Amino acid sequence: MVKIYNRERFDRLPDAILFDTDNTLYPYDPAHAAAQRAVRDKVVSTFSIHGDEFDKAFKEARNQVKTRLKHTASSHSRLLYLQRMLEIMGLGSQVLLALDFEQTYWRTFLSNAILFEGVKDLLDDLRLLGIPTAIVTDLTAQIQFRKVVYFGLDHYFDYIVTSEEAGFDKPHAAPFQIALEKMRPVGDCVWMIGDNPINDIRGAREKINAVTLQKIHTGSELGEGENAPDASFSSFNNLRHFLAELGEKR
Repeated sequence: MVKIYNRERFDRLPDAILFDTDNTLYPYDPAHAAAQRAVRDKVVSTFSIHGDEFDKAFKEARNQVKTRLKHTASSHSRLLYLQRMLEIMGLGSQVLLALDFEQTYWRTFLSNAILFEGVKDLLDDLRLLGIPTAIVTDLTAQIQFRKVVYFGLDHYFDYIVTSEEAGFDKPHAAPFQIALEKMRPVGDCVWMIGDNPINDIRGAREKINAVTLQKIHTGSELGEGENAPDASFSSFNNLRHFLAELGEKR
């Protein structure tokens, strides 16, 4: 069921809906774990090193990249993590290997990423209702576009905004505002559906006064206090029923 915490914010259908991608439309952790294992195994085999050496070098590389690039799309770049990891291991940039390891990661990631049940049905419902939709997501455009195409969602969403395009990760205002500029909703009732209590929920509420709905599943925790959503749900099919009920009130 959809749990409503601020009933007054759900008196009508939305004029537009923004969706996060990772860990909202599909569970991120299983896909990431499988992909990281595949890269780890390949690096260990290639250089005949112990797995702990990979773990230490990769962790340091990731931390360095994130510290340097902060809240930008490139701070999430698997390619940059792997390039820096090879350098930390004393091997130089090794660009061909870095590219190969990155492709291993994303190939494995996508093959283990599965949409939550009901996502496409919900998007079909929204199209029939005439409600425009957009993805607002962190990370670089290329990989997020690849995910959308892999899931077969490229014809379901009207627009997509990545943090690479916006110049900032959520919860910065830029990704949300660019999405609204593209969509030009007819009214001011905009929903944001995401999993992250800070980036998606608090960010959308504070930056564009969105009605916020948090996707809850294994490994995610309901936002509290200033990070609390207006509603939460665990099943997209339940959200479909909730939208249908709102539509009957029109």
